Amino acid sequence: MQKKLQSGLLLGPDGNLLEAGYATELVKDYNPENVRTSKMRLKEWDYYYIGNNDYGLALTIADNYYHGLGSISFLDFANKDYVTKSVLTIMPKGRTNLPRTSKIGDVHFRKKNLRLEFLNDGKTRRLIGNMKDFRKGEDIKIDVILSDEPQDSMVIATPFKKPKHFYYNQKINCLRAEGSFKIGDREYVFAPDSSFGVLDWGRGVWTYKNTWYWSSLSSVLEGVRIGFNFGYGFGDTSAASENMVFYDGKHYKLDDVRFEIPRDSRGRYDYLKTWKILSGDGRVNLDFEPVFDRYDNINALIIASEQHQVFGKFSGTLPFEDRLLEINGLVGFAERVSNRW
Repeated sequence: MQKKLQSGLLLGPDGNLLEAGYATELVKDYNPENVRTSKMRLKEWDYYYIGNNDYGLALTIADNYYHGLGSISFLDFANKDYVTKSVLTIMPKGRTNLPRTSKIGDVHFRKKNLRLEFLNDGKTRRLIGNMKDFRKGEDIKIDVILSDEPQDSMVIATPFKKPKHFYYNQKINCLRAEGSFKIGDREYVFAPDSSFGVLDWGRGVWTYKNTWYWSSLSSVLEGVRIGFNFGYGFGDTSAASENMVFYDGKHYKLDDVRFEIPRDSRGRYDYLKTWKILSGDGRVNLDFEPVFDRYDNINALIIASEQHQVFGKFSGTLPFEDRLLEINGLVGFAERVSNRW
């Protein structure tokens, strides 16, 4: 079942979703004043990934009530290398002031060695940042503009089986990127015909223990923007999945998609071998060839997060309406993340 959301408030007076389902724009009004669990369970973040076939940036500002985060990752596909540096805050309690909508509003994260700003005037998004001693004593400076937002995006309101827990999420794929960033004296340029961004805008009350799978692509095929958002693993998705293919600004909705991650002889995930990404009807049929695994493992007793965000190249078929699109070697990522938070 794929139920389309209607406009209105997200949460009722009891803290539960008024409606579960999907949309192609942010039709529900996020109203966290109706949260009826401990605010310690509230998670809010803006995550941007910007990249081309050679390199990328991942930028995060998060306020998870009892801890916050500002983070920059540099992804170097040519050299199969990456750098991630983060600054944590304790008990921000919503003072990061992440906007209630993705449509307009600014976000600021300023600490001793890190400045991140996501500026959104409703037409363009400007991502500005700098960080001291980002890589081997070299600073990083960022100034990137995202524009030409496609007509459609992926929006989902997902309940958990536990009452008063939910996730409200929008993924905007295929934003055109221009600008640059510098690490030391070396400049990396984003050109709008070959560089694209995705926004992961998330607001919700999460359960303590969960695992999610997410894969995203924003690229170009024969001069036309193409992308997808595939994901599953948490919450009650009986009303709708978060699986969509995007082509020339429009969406094609899918039901189930699964990730087949290879395992070694001991049964452990082998993230650097070829994955398969498949839909139930067989029309999504992708090989994912990893380049590297951006791995992070935080274990602080009751709080833990094991993150495998694998960057690599997708080849195979994607459906769009009555067509099958063939892609070959387009760069994106697929991840498996387990949290106790």
